[in-house]
Amino acid sequence: MQNVIGENVKTYMNFINGEWKASSTNEVKSSINPANKNEIVGYVQFSSREDLDAAVAAAKLAQNAWRKLSGAARGEYLYKVANVIERRLDEIAETMTKEMGKTFPESKGETARGVAILRYYAGEGMRKVGDVIPSTDSEALMFTSRVPLGVVGVIAPWNFPVAIPIWKMAPALIYGNTVVLKPAQEASITAAKLMECFEEAGIPSGVINMVTGQGSVIGQGMIDHPDINGITFTGSNTVGKAVGQGALARGAKYQLEMGGKNPVIILNDADLDLAVEGTISGGLRSTGQKCTATSRVFVQADVYEVFKEKLLAKVSEIKVGCGMQGETWMGPCASESQLNTVLSYIQKGKEEGATLLYGGERPKENGTEDGFYVQPTVFEDVRNDMIIAQEEIFGPVLALIKVETIEEALQQANDVEFGLSASIYTKDISNMLSFINEMEAGLVRINAETAGVELQAPFGGMKQSSSHSREQGQAAIEFFTSIKTVFVKG
Repeated sequence: MQNVIGENVKTYMNFINGEWKASSTNEVKSSINPANKNEIVGYVQFSSREDLDAAVAAAKLAQNAWRKLSGAARGEYLYKVANVIERRLDEIAETMTKEMGKTFPESKGETARGVAILRYYAGEGMRKVGDVIPSTDSEALMFTSRVPLGVVGVIAPWNFPVAIPIWKMAPALIYGNTVVLKPAQEASITAAKLMECFEEAGIPSGVINMVTGQGSVIGQGMIDHPDINGITFTGSNTVGKAVGQGALARGAKYQLEMGGKNPVIILNDADLDLAVEGTISGGLRSTGQKCTATSRVFVQADVYEVFKEKLLAKVSEIKVGCGMQGETWMGPCASESQLNTVLSYIQKGKEEGATLLYGGERPKENGTEDGFYVQPTVFEDVRNDMIIAQEEIFGPVLALIKVETIEEALQQANDVEFGLSASIYTKDISNMLSFINEMEAGLVRINAETAGVELQAPFGGMKQSSSHSREQGQAAIEFFTSIKTVFVKG
């Protein structure tokens, strides 16, 4: 039995039709602090299909009035939500850190990004939503307009519990859709804090709703629901494919952002200090729990040993601990199951014959014994056909792979089923161009880490990393609307 540390441990309700409601099951689930498994952050609803049906009905009822508002009027609501979140930024960030483990500075940065995303899409309400097209009939007017899908289901992951829901919800809302959010169970309290901000900003009842619970119940319910017109999902490939297949079967629009096995290529003319910094930041920040995290490190043979020495020196300085402690650089895995997954991949790496250079175990420092911590881990003697070089680990594990040429690096970097992000460190413009042209990834970065994309830029992957649509920026309109062609004859 877990102990409740502190007082006033709160139970968070579902948010349906502008009201906070308990689940019809009368069951709740505890949200555990991954830095200390004995601390319960709060309780969330363990909801049923009945609760989801109520949320979808509310969203469907509210959609017509919301759609009829001008884009500018909808944008004003997003501005108000952004202002509320900004005012409550530290509170939301602390909740995020306590609930899923990332460091407080990272949580603050993510929450601030959520504010910026809302303001960006608030401005999108003033942009054009169509084009005039010449007609062969000189007495006719022909143009296009964009119309909302209707009710959009948002299935969000736990690793970015503010930024990802917002970069899905904000464009859905600005383009006239209403929303039902299913947050990850590991981050449902953080999601509830966001819903509080929408409520405080006065969003009309039913425009945005949240139902917490199991993916097998609420997520599957969204896939099957006849009144959900589109589903946007971020998560694992296994679940994502099920979302896509289910949505396709009933004719709903779907958008999937899934896994990555992201490479960085370091050539012999690279700034090695910059490359080390980018590799560590890209691979180990957020405990490696990013779909864009650096996983495979291809290093040209001429600089391999120097790079390795510099990398290990920096990795050895990383402070692992509770994300609320100022000196902590890397927090715990988000859950016990995620910790066990990471540890199992580390064991597979050893069994396959890779050489463990650093880490690979649970830390022994005081204060980490009750958390889901793992040391930052570095392997070498890794072949690109090993499991640890092919499958997404979603943890702080780097695999060093020595290569002779950029051609070899590119061939191996592309030799995975994923194609989300990739980066290269080089000063040679021809190498940069080869990388840009030949790398099979939706996001390529030069002399910068694999993780990170600016909110105004399209984001998404190739191959098995996505359903080939794009999120964020103006590209978001392509998923959240349909084109209507209009022909007017006097």
